[in-house]
Amino acid sequence: MTKVEKVPVTTESKPTAAPTAMQAWRPFEGLRREVDRLFEDFTMNPFRLPFRRPAFDIEPFWQAESWIAAPAVDLVEKEKAFELTAELPGLDEKNVEVKVANGVLTIKGEKQEDKEEKNKDFHVRERRFGSFERALRIPETVDSNKIEASFKKGVLTVTLPKTAEAQKPVKKIEVKGE
Repeated sequence: MTKVEKVPVTTESKPTAAPTAMQAWRPFEGLRREVDRLFEDFTMNPFRLPFRRPAFDIEPFWQAESWIAAPAVDLVEKEKAFELTAELPGLDEKNVEVKVANGVLTIKGEKQEDKEEKNKDFHVRERRFGSFERALRIPETVDSNKIEASFKKGVLTVTLPKTAEAQKPVKKIEVKGE
């Protein structure tokens, strides 16, 4: 049996004002944000298609500022939680950082490799390094205080448990005819 290493999850929060009834529903602000996003899509990097909204507001694989690739993640909804998995080959749990702040889950990682080979006829030294950062907005139904992360055999698994309210069974409403 292999040992599963626990990766610490830190929670950061900033105080926010309590929502009022007027803040709860503002359809024109939502429309404005969508129109702004549409125009931003045309000026962003060439690898992101316009009119395409990523699931769970996952950031694009390529960041326009850095052009560094980020690992793909799988997000699965289960009965009591969402489960996010990311393949991070060659990394150790100490090189992975998971944070939650203001409804955004951020996964950061860094890999450094220094390889040296000496032989009678030659001497080779290779150095490789790189880092990534991946962020996604978590649904409001997630209890951010109970998020857990584990790392095993190069695969990071983050469990995002749903709140008790979100786990309640769906109530079926009978449709009556006249």
